[in-house]
Amino acid sequence: MAMLEVKDLEVYYGVIQALKGISFDVDQGDIVALIGANGAGKTTTLHTITGLLNAKAGKIIYEGKDITHIPGYKLVSMGIAHVPEGRRVFATLSVLQNLMMGAYTRRDKNEIEETLKMIYKRFPRLEERKNQLAGTLSGGEQQMLAMGRALMSHPKVMVLDEPSMGLSPIYVNEIFDIIQQINKDGTTVLLVEQNAKKALSIANKAYVLETGTIALSGDAKELMNNDRVKKAYLSE
Repeated sequence: MAMLEVKDLEVYYGVIQALKGISFDVDQGDIVALIGANGAGKTTTLHTITGLLNAKAGKIIYEGKDITHIPGYKLVSMGIAHVPEGRRVFATLSVLQNLMMGAYTRRDKNEIEETLKMIYKRFPRLEERKNQLAGTLSGGEQQMLAMGRALMSHPKVMVLDEPSMGLSPIYVNEIFDIIQQINKDGTTVLLVEQNAKKALSIANKAYVLETGTIALSGDAKELMNNDRVKKAYLSE
Protein backbone atom coordinates (compact mmCIF):
# COMPACT_ATOMS: atom_id res chain seq x y z
CA MET A 1 0.00 0.00 0.00
CA ALA A 2 1.21 3.50 -0.80
CA MET A 3 2.30 5.57 2.19
CA LEU A 4 0.89 8.72 0.62
CA GLU A 5 -1.87 8.84 -2.00
CA VAL A 6 -3.11 11.92 -3.82
CA LYS A 7 -6.46 11.25 -5.49
CA ASP A 8 -8.15 13.55 -8.04
CA LEU A 9 -6.85 16.65 -6.28
CA GLU A 10 -8.29 20.01 -7.35
CA VAL A 11 -7.05 23.33 -5.96
CA TYR A 12 -8.09 26.85 -6.87
CA TYR A 13 -6.67 30.32 -6.28
CA GLY A 14 -9.89 32.30 -6.49
CA VAL A 15 -11.34 31.43 -9.90
CA ILE A 16 -8.01 30.12 -11.25
CA GLN A 17 -7.71 26.34 -11.13
CA ALA A 18 -4.14 25.45 -10.16
CA LEU A 19 -4.55 21.65 -9.91
CA LYS A 20 -6.94 19.87 -12.25
CA GLY A 21 -7.61 16.51 -10.64
CA ILE A 22 -4.10 15.11 -10.21
CA SER A 23 -3.44 11.65 -8.76
CA PHE A 24 -0.16 10.03 -7.69
CA ASP A 25 1.30 7.69 -5.07
CA VAL A 26 4.38 7.78 -2.86
CA ASP A 27 5.46 4.33 -1.67
CA GLN A 28 7.18 3.87 1.68
CA GLY A 29 10.95 4.12 1.38
CA ASP A 30 10.92 5.78 -2.05
CA ILE A 31 12.15 9.10 -3.36
CA VAL A 32 9.41 10.49 -5.61
CA ALA A 33 10.12 13.57 -7.75
CA LEU A 34 7.65 16.09 -9.12
CA ILE A 35 9.14 18.05 -12.00
CA GLY A 36 7.74 20.68 -14.32
CA ALA A 37 8.04 24.29 -15.41
CA ASN A 38 7.33 27.29 -13.17
CA GLY A 39 3.60 27.59 -12.61
CA ALA A 40 2.92 23.91 -13.31
CA GLY A 41 1.46 23.36 -9.83
CA LYS A 42 4.35 21.67 -8.03
CA THR A 43 4.50 23.92 -4.96
CA THR A 44 0.70 24.09 -4.83
CA THR A 45 0.67 20.29 -4.63
CA LEU A 46 3.09 20.25 -1.70
CA HIS A 47 1.26 23.06 0.11
CA THR A 48 -2.02 21.16 -0.19
CA ILE A 49 -0.50 17.89 1.05
CA THR A 50 1.01 19.65 4.09
CA GLY A 51 -2.17 21.54 4.99
CA LEU A 52 -1.14 25.04 3.90
CA LEU A 53 -3.77 25.15 1.15
CA ASN A 54 -7.29 23.73 1.02
CA ALA A 55 -8.36 21.29 -1.65
CA LYS A 56 -11.57 22.06 -3.54
CA ALA A 57 -11.98 18.39 -4.45
CA GLY A 58 -10.12 15.11 -4.17
CA LYS A 59 -8.39 13.37 -1.27
CA ILE A 60 -4.99 13.01 0.34
CA ILE A 61 -4.52 9.67 2.09
CA TYR A 62 -1.57 9.14 4.44
CA GLU A 63 -0.98 5.71 5.99
CA GLY A 64 -4.56 4.81 5.14
CA LYS A 65 -6.05 7.94 6.79
CA ASP A 66 -7.78 10.80 5.01
CA ILE A 67 -5.72 13.90 5.92
CA THR A 68 -7.20 16.23 3.29
CA HIS A 69 -8.56 18.74 5.80
CA ILE A 70 -6.15 18.23 8.71
CA PRO A 71 -4.19 21.43 9.52
CA GLY A 72 -0.45 21.48 8.90
CA TYR A 73 0.66 21.68 12.54
CA LYS A 74 -1.14 18.40 13.29
CA LEU A 75 0.44 16.69 10.28
CA VAL A 76 3.92 17.31 11.74
CA SER A 77 3.12 15.15 14.77
CA MET A 78 1.74 12.50 12.38
CA GLY A 79 5.14 12.27 10.67
CA ILE A 80 5.03 14.67 7.72
CA ALA A 81 7.76 17.35 7.60
CA HIS A 82 7.85 20.16 5.04
CA VAL A 83 11.07 21.87 3.94
CA PRO A 84 9.69 24.92 2.16
CA GLU A 85 10.93 26.72 -0.93
CA GLY A 86 13.31 29.52 0.05
CA ARG A 87 14.32 27.64 3.24
CA ARG A 88 12.34 29.94 5.59
CA VAL A 89 14.74 29.73 8.51
CA PHE A 90 14.14 32.00 11.51
CA ALA A 91 16.82 34.56 10.66
CA THR A 92 17.03 36.22 14.09
CA LEU A 93 17.26 32.94 16.01
CA SER A 94 20.43 30.88 16.41
CA VAL A 95 21.05 27.67 14.50
CA LEU A 96 20.33 25.64 17.66
CA GLN A 97 17.10 27.57 18.34
CA ASN A 98 15.97 26.89 14.76
CA LEU A 99 16.64 23.19 15.18
CA MET A 100 14.76 23.05 18.48
CA MET A 101 11.75 24.69 16.77
CA GLY A 102 11.60 21.56 14.63
CA ALA A 103 11.11 19.42 17.74
CA TYR A 104 8.16 21.37 19.16
CA THR A 105 5.73 18.43 18.73
CA ARG A 106 7.99 16.04 20.66
CA ARG A 107 7.99 15.59 24.43
CA ASP A 108 10.81 13.17 25.28
CA LYS A 109 13.86 15.33 26.04
CA ASN A 110 16.28 12.40 25.79
CA GLU A 111 14.98 11.46 22.35
CA ILE A 112 15.22 15.09 21.22
CA GLU A 113 18.83 15.20 22.41
CA GLU A 114 19.62 12.00 20.51
CA THR A 115 18.07 13.41 17.34
CA LEU A 116 20.08 16.61 17.75
CA LYS A 117 23.29 14.58 17.98
CA MET A 118 22.30 12.74 14.79
CA ILE A 119 21.65 16.08 13.02
CA TYR A 120 25.05 17.41 14.07
CA LYS A 121 26.70 14.23 12.85
CA ARG A 122 25.02 14.58 9.46
CA PHE A 123 25.54 18.36 9.26
CA PRO A 124 28.84 19.13 11.06
CA ARG A 125 28.67 22.76 9.94
CA LEU A 126 25.47 23.26 11.92
CA GLU A 127 27.21 22.15 15.10
CA GLU A 128 30.14 24.47 14.35
CA ARG A 129 27.67 27.35 13.91
CA LYS A 130 25.07 26.36 16.51
CA ASN A 131 25.23 29.73 18.28
CA GLN A 132 25.34 31.77 15.06
CA LEU A 133 22.23 33.61 13.85
CA ALA A 134 20.56 31.64 11.06
CA GLY A 135 20.26 34.75 8.90
CA THR A 136 24.06 35.02 8.68
CA LEU A 137 24.52 31.54 7.17
CA SER A 138 25.20 30.97 3.47
CA GLY A 139 22.36 29.72 1.26
CA GLY A 140 23.67 26.17 1.35
CA GLU A 141 24.02 26.22 5.12
CA GLN A 142 20.49 27.61 5.48
CA GLN A 143 19.21 24.74 3.31
CA MET A 144 21.00 22.27 5.59
CA LEU A 145 19.44 24.02 8.59
CA ALA A 146 15.95 23.81 7.07
CA MET A 147 16.45 20.08 6.45
CA GLY A 148 17.89 19.56 9.92
CA ARG A 149 14.94 21.42 11.47
CA ALA A 150 12.54 19.12 9.59
CA LEU A 151 14.44 16.02 10.73
CA MET A 152 14.11 17.17 14.35
CA SER A 153 10.40 16.25 14.16
CA HIS A 154 11.47 12.64 13.38
CA PRO A 155 9.42 12.47 10.16
CA LYS A 156 8.30 9.42 8.23
CA VAL A 157 7.87 11.53 5.09
CA MET A 158 9.95 14.57 4.17
CA VAL A 159 8.44 16.95 1.62
CA LEU A 160 11.15 19.08 -0.03
CA ASP A 161 10.37 22.13 -2.18
CA GLU A 162 13.20 23.28 -4.49
CA PRO A 163 16.11 22.35 -2.18
CA SER A 164 18.76 23.33 -4.75
CA MET A 165 17.32 26.76 -5.62
CA GLY A 166 19.95 29.50 -5.61
CA LEU A 167 22.78 27.22 -4.49
CA SER A 168 26.24 26.84 -6.00
CA PRO A 169 26.94 23.57 -7.89
CA ILE A 170 29.05 22.27 -4.98
CA TYR A 171 26.22 22.81 -2.50
CA VAL A 172 23.69 21.32 -4.95
CA ASN A 173 25.66 18.07 -5.06
CA GLU A 174 26.03 18.05 -1.28
CA ILE A 175 22.31 18.65 -0.69
CA PHE A 176 21.34 15.82 -3.07
CA ASP A 177 23.81 13.46 -1.38
CA ILE A 178 22.19 14.34 1.96
CA ILE A 179 18.68 13.71 0.57
CA GLN A 180 19.79 10.24 -0.56
CA GLN A 181 21.32 9.53 2.86
CA ILE A 182 18.17 10.66 4.67
CA ASN A 183 16.20 8.31 2.44
CA LYS A 184 18.61 5.41 3.06
CA ASP A 185 18.14 5.97 6.78
CA GLY A 186 14.42 5.26 6.37
CA THR A 187 12.67 8.54 5.54
CA THR A 188 10.39 8.58 2.51
CA VAL A 189 10.96 11.66 0.31
CA LEU A 190 8.64 13.68 -1.92
CA LEU A 191 10.77 16.12 -3.88
CA VAL A 192 9.84 19.13 -6.00
CA GLU A 193 12.85 20.35 -7.95
CA GLN A 194 13.59 22.63 -10.91
CA ASN A 195 16.83 20.76 -11.53
CA ALA A 196 15.08 17.88 -13.24
CA LYS A 197 18.28 16.05 -14.11
CA LYS A 198 19.38 15.93 -10.47
CA ALA A 199 15.90 15.03 -9.22
CA LEU A 200 15.48 12.17 -11.70
CA SER A 201 18.99 10.87 -10.95
CA ILE A 202 18.10 10.13 -7.31
CA ALA A 203 14.36 9.37 -7.55
CA ASN A 204 12.68 5.97 -7.82
CA LYS A 205 9.55 7.34 -9.45
CA ALA A 206 8.67 10.68 -11.02
CA TYR A 207 5.70 12.68 -12.23
CA VAL A 208 5.79 15.53 -14.75
CA LEU A 209 3.33 18.34 -14.02
CA GLU A 210 2.16 20.64 -16.80
CA THR A 211 -0.40 23.40 -16.09
CA GLY A 212 -2.02 21.58 -13.19
CA THR A 213 -2.17 18.12 -14.72
CA ILE A 214 0.16 15.11 -14.70
CA ALA A 215 1.46 14.82 -18.24
CA LEU A 216 3.86 11.90 -17.72
CA SER A 217 4.75 9.46 -14.96
CA GLY A 218 6.90 6.42 -14.43
CA ASP A 219 10.27 5.08 -13.35
CA ALA A 220 12.59 8.06 -12.90
CA LYS A 221 15.47 6.55 -14.86
CA GLU A 222 13.14 5.75 -17.77
CA LEU A 223 11.81 9.31 -17.76
CA MET A 224 15.39 10.57 -17.99
CA ASN A 225 15.57 8.83 -21.36
CA ASN A 226 12.15 10.00 -22.54
CA ASP A 227 12.57 12.30 -25.57
CA ARG A 228 9.80 14.64 -24.43
CA VAL A 229 11.33 15.00 -20.96
CA LYS A 230 14.82 15.43 -22.43
CA LYS A 231 13.69 18.19 -24.75
CA ALA A 232 11.59 20.09 -22.18
CA TYR A 233 13.56 19.66 -18.95
CA LEU A 234 16.98 18.14 -19.48
CA SER A 235 18.48 20.17 -22.31
CA GLU A 236 21.48 22.21 -21.21
